[in-house]
Amino acid sequence: MLEFFGPVNIDWMGKAKYFVSTSLVLLAVGATSLYLHGGPLYGIDFRGGTVVYVRFQQNPKINVIRASLAQGGFHQANIQAIENVARPDIHEVMISLDERDLNEQQLDAGRKAIEDALHSSFPAPDTTKPDLNSVATAALEETLVRRDPLGFGASVADHYKAIAALITNFRDTQRGGLLSGVDELRQPLAASSDVQLGHGGADAVLGVLRNAFTVGSFAIRNVEIVGPKVGAELRQQAILATLYALAGMLVYIAFRFEWIYGAAAVLAVFHDVLITLGLFSIFRFEISLTVIAALLTLVGYSMNDTIVIFDRVRENLRIMRRERLADIVNRAINQTLSRTILTSGLTFLTVLVLFLLGGASLRAFSFAMVVGIVVGTYSSFGIAAPLVVAWSRWRDQKGTVGAGSLAGNRGR
Repeated sequence: MLEFFGPVNIDWMGKAKYFVSTSLVLLAVGATSLYLHGGPLYGIDFRGGTVVYVRFQQNPKINVIRASLAQGGFHQANIQAIENVARPDIHEVMISLDERDLNEQQLDAGRKAIEDALHSSFPAPDTTKPDLNSVATAALEETLVRRDPLGFGASVADHYKAIAALITNFRDTQRGGLLSGVDELRQPLAASSDVQLGHGGADAVLGVLRNAFTVGSFAIRNVEIVGPKVGAELRQQAILATLYALAGMLVYIAFRFEWIYGAAAVLAVFHDVLITLGLFSIFRFEISLTVIAALLTLVGYSMNDTIVIFDRVRENLRIMRRERLADIVNRAINQTLSRTILTSGLTFLTVLVLFLLGGASLRAFSFAMVVGIVVGTYSSFGIAAPLVVAWSRWRDQKGTVGAGSLAGNRGR
């Protein structure tokens, strides 16, 4: 096995009280935060509502957006600027309305309500014309066919369909759904091999676009709508998925080792999840489906690290029967320390980069991964292993069985 450094002889079990104290402090702080905030901050997936992602030409003022939404009756709207480290020129805002602002029948109207409120504060140059940044391909095609800038007649509607598709595709893929002006379309129209405009054709098409449309200062990029009933069902299913995963792991480890190993591993994983949820509450990150996926990943990751240590404990029990269990566990942790540092360290660096550079859309997911890897690795030797040792000492004091019996006869 590749070793990160030479043999070590750290008394991990002698420091167990410090590990447990640290965990109790983190759990207490997290529980206090959850109590003060009335529970976790659920994302749109679990609480239900409407989330609209809006991109602006210029960096918008959040207080202006908040005021415009308040005038529209949405006083509890959550507005968050989305940072893009790779593209600082992109100005995007996430606006969410939960079921307290819109009932289930009105959720579909959330986009229109937000759009109307934004138009009042960020009006287009000509409010009598449709916005080129929000027009659909079919509506753009219909305008081109009706005005026929190339003089082809209605018999060549397919040609205008290709032009409309080219324009909306360039807007959505190359400009992120937001054109700053009609002249931005000149180069893609002239360079495309899919449409044949002929001499002066590009100018004719651009002229029609200038006359028929205006170019607004913002565009709605994406809309997510979840009803409150669906959100409650997803929340329940997420809790059940986590509990089923823990129950399955408890059964497996109890069968593979001894029941105390399984109980200690599951308690350690519970510890990991609770601390992660507490930190989510403290830093006000939303819990969404992607976060649940991260938590389930970390449940398996932490459990795997714990199993590696327990497996080495079982091997050492066979050859160190006269040693104290605490010494056997210390040796097992020290023997697997290089592997833990290599695997957990490299994974931690990867998710840390994702957290720092992944943008706001991945911020909660990557935060769960960062916290989970640190806490999950720590709990394997700081919580799960001390629990086994503490149980062994309690049984020895009761005079039932010795420490060596923890090796068990199963899984040999």
